[in-house]
Amino acid sequence: MRHGVRIGVDVGRVRVGLAASDPSGFLASPVETIQRGDDVGPVIARIIAEAVDRDAIEIVVGLPMSLSGADTASTADARDVARALAGASELPVRLIDERLSTVTAQAALHGVGRNSRRSRSVVDQVAAVILLQHALDSERAGGALPGQLAEHD
Repeated sequence: MRHGVRIGVDVGRVRVGLAASDPSGFLASPVETIQRGDDVGPVIARIIAEAVDRDAIEIVVGLPMSLSGADTASTADARDVARALAGASELPVRLIDERLSTVTAQAALHGVGRNSRRSRSVVDQVAAVILLQHALDSERAGGALPGQLAEHD
């Protein structure tokens, strides 16, 4: 297992959730939810600033696929954000399958008594934690780097 902080990114059209791992790459924790507008530039800048502040070794972006493994309407958007991150940073940006991470996050929040309306501000962070934890666990279990590298523009 590589040593170093990873930043997890759950890309949404309205909000983007951020998570970060501890330096040992053992545990993912929520960081923040970024409101997103039509211009993705401020979101990219905020993610990179968080990665720099934490001296991260990579950024992991969730790739929303359908249950069958096909692209969804959000897949292209996530790839675009990952490409923009890769082009704006020296850090490697990895895309990881995040099927059902938002659904899992909503179920987890519901399980602790938070309804959907009260959870909107944190569900994206929890989804980012889930996808980043999956990437960390995959690397630890298999030794291989998770997902695929994003190409930059």
